[in-house]
Parts: sequence; structure tokens; C-alpha cells
Amino acid sequence: MFVWIFHRLSGVMLIFLLSLQLVTGFFQSSPSQSEWVKSVALLHRYTPVVCLTVFLLIFHALYGVRTILLDLGIGRERLLLWGCNLLGVVLFGVFVVLYVTLVRA
Repeated sequence: MFVWIFHRLSGVMLIFLLSLQLVTGFFQSSPSQSEWVKSVALLHRYTPVVCLTVFLLIFHALYGVRTILLDLGIGRERLLLWGCNLLGVVLFGVFVVLYVTLVRA
């Protein structure tokens, strides 16, 4: 039940966050020098928003693959849940380390 709810909520949140990233990306190359444009442009690179977006994207994709595998008849639901969780934590950990050391440094 948790996976079903998380998958739906993460999908809705991803629509909002990816739209936010898209809109704020347009402000990156704006020639305007107003403070409002600068603050919106900084939101595009705000670390918590980027990390939340990637976290939701990773787990939404993995839970989607888990759902497809269950629909195809693989009956190891608990193993798929823990496998997706473990893979998601590893992928997100690698992303955070690379993001903090290479992009935010």
C-alpha cells in the first residue's frame, strides 16, 4: 500500500518540481538585473529542491519498474520492494556525493 501511495504522490510532486525547474531555468539566461529575476534564477540551483527532485525521480522510476514486474507475474513482491529501496538509496547516495563534490563545490 505504501508503494502505491508514494508512487501517486511522487508523480504529482514531480509534475510540480519539474515544471518549477523548467520555468526557473528560463531565468538563468535572462539579461535582466532585477532582484526578483536573480532570486528566481537562484531557485533553479537550490540544492534541497534539486535533491528532492532527483530523489522522487529515482524512487518513482524504480517503483514503476517494480509495478511492471509484478504485473508481468513476478510474485516476489517483498524482494522487489527491498531491492528497489536498496537500489534507490544507493543511486541517491551516489547522486548526492557527486552533486555536492562536483556541482556545488
